[in-house]
Amino acid sequence: MTSNRTGGRILVDALRAQGCDRIFTVPGESFLPVLDALVDAPDIDVVVTRAEGGAAFMAEADGKMTHRPGVCFVTRGPGATNASIGVHVAMQDSTPMILFVGDVARDARDREGFQEVDFPAFFAPLAKWSARIEHAARIPEYVARAYATAMNGRPGPVVLALPEDMLGNDAEAVDRPRVDRAPQACDLEAINALYDRLRSAKAPVAIVGGSDWDAGAGDDFALFAIRTGLPVAAAFRRQDALPNDCPVYAGNLGYGPNPRLIERIKQADLLLVVGARLGEATTDGYELITPDHPGQVLVHVHPDPEELNRVYRTDVAICADMRSFARAVACTIDETTIASPRGAEAHSEWEEWNTPFANHMRLDLGLCWAELREQLPADSIICNGAGNFSAWAHRFWRYAAQPSQLAPTAGAMGYGVPAAVAAAIRFPDRRAVAVAGDGDFQMNGQELATAARQGARLLVLLIDNGSYGTIRMHQERRYPERVSATDLTNPDFAALARAYGGWAETVETTDQFAPALTRALEQPGIALLHLKTDIERISPTLTVSGLRAKG
Repeated sequence: MTSNRTGGRILVDALRAQGCDRIFTVPGESFLPVLDALVDAPDIDVVVTRAEGGAAFMAEADGKMTHRPGVCFVTRGPGATNASIGVHVAMQDSTPMILFVGDVARDARDREGFQEVDFPAFFAPLAKWSARIEHAARIPEYVARAYATAMNGRPGPVVLALPEDMLGNDAEAVDRPRVDRAPQACDLEAINALYDRLRSAKAPVAIVGGSDWDAGAGDDFALFAIRTGLPVAAAFRRQDALPNDCPVYAGNLGYGPNPRLIERIKQADLLLVVGARLGEATTDGYELITPDHPGQVLVHVHPDPEELNRVYRTDVAICADMRSFARAVACTIDETTIASPRGAEAHSEWEEWNTPFANHMRLDLGLCWAELREQLPADSIICNGAGNFSAWAHRFWRYAAQPSQLAPTAGAMGYGVPAAVAAAIRFPDRRAVAVAGDGDFQMNGQELATAARQGARLLVLLIDNGSYGTIRMHQERRYPERVSATDLTNPDFAALARAYGGWAETVETTDQFAPALTRALEQPGIALLHLKTDIERISPTLTVSGLRAKG
């Protein structure tokens, strides 16, 4: 369509052309023409949040679930800097996202006007692309490019600054059609090179990760791995890349992994890394798998050619999207291939590791997760931020349908509640679960107000040990018994949830958990279980007294 419209209306029309059906925002006077145009766009759900960090986290989570950019609008200065945490997560998690920032008027620029920031410069290190739209007529061009940049290659965030006078200008603009991700077909010669390496390998292991997985890619790769008997480990917080009931699934890497999986990675003579960047958390500080990995062949599959050989020496580099690669190996594997028993052995080791056990604490989180496995639907979407509390979910939950894990590989606190809100409204027929620590929850717990406004059905598991537990763990390792700056004084979280219109109970013993969970799952809206735990049990396998004894 070509017509004379305000910049705000051109922008909203451009988003509609790209299939945008939801935006997350804290409103600002710097983009009033956009807010006005949204009144006439009922097909776009406007989710009004209570803080820009929460809005950006919701947009990032939405991008993870849809594989198209999650869209967020914030105002200049404080709004943009608050939202930068979500941009950073989108970059490190390889998530398509677009952040639109209302900016000062063009004739006021470079005077340090009200809340002025040079946004293209500020976001340049955090985003795939950051720019300012100077002319309303070019808005469709910039939006189409933003979608293409956010989705293609290694997905990631784009930031576009919107001068407020530009948004109010009338202009003739030509709308652009919908942009889809360009498929990256897998080269058959590269597949043959992979098979040549696999045939000579005695102890191969696959590591799957990245953001490019969907149910089809996961099923196809699982078929290939099952037929070959290839053990498949998940990169840090990528446990839903393929269903965990896959008979060759070997568990997850990252913080607190199964020691037997670690040993399997160390003994591997071939590593097939599919989609993962092999970041610091997955590789335990680049030591479990070193950049030069002597004695190990590395076959690296990634959708972005710039990631191949960027950090890790690569023996076979395959540039392909996950769907194309997974379909290629599923369709070309020889039906006469005899599966190695190693995959089944690795899966058995994971099942043993994944089985909850009693730790004799008054409130035993391991046994709580056993009960969650009994009562929650298998396709529940588990959302968490950062903290030791997440280790119980990563170890004891069995992730199923993709997407079923929303968790920041960037390690950002405060992510779980906003992500669960985004999941609840994107998939209202599935159970969205926010798993949060007491410190983690307080960073974005106000988004329960957004959940209430949206009518979202949300289960919150708030694990309260009165501490910034991860930092306390490191503190006890390095400076035993010298506790500093990690103790917390908390509110009555159950009362707080009720104040937001939710249902809540406080749980202090293991016996109380199962009936409280049953009642929580009967609630139509927000349900919060305040789980009061003891800092002594600081992770599934560590205690404070044990750390002090080692010190």
